Amino acid sequence: KELGRLNKVTTVLGYGSPSPGTLAVRFNASFRKGGMGRSAIPLPFGLGQSNESEGRGTMVGQVKAAIDTKTGKVTSCSVFRDLGYGR
Repeated sequence: KELGRLNKVTTVLGYGSPSPGTLAVRFNASFRKGGMGRSAIPLPFGLGQSNESEGRGTMVGQVKAAIDTKTGKVTSCSVFRDLGYGR
């Protein structure tokens, strides 16, 4: 909830020193938060307003995660927030 909904994942890479039984990856992720209600977005050329929710924009961050290959459980996960929620 704090980060918002995961919108997009790009560039999945391995990271760290290899260790048996652990798969460690890092990737860039885009998170999107919704607003507290519906806020009409103005349409171009004075055509009125749309009914879609404006939301609070998108935040891009780098995620680092390690997974136990035997159980498939996430053993660690951290998100570095690059920028704020822009429009």
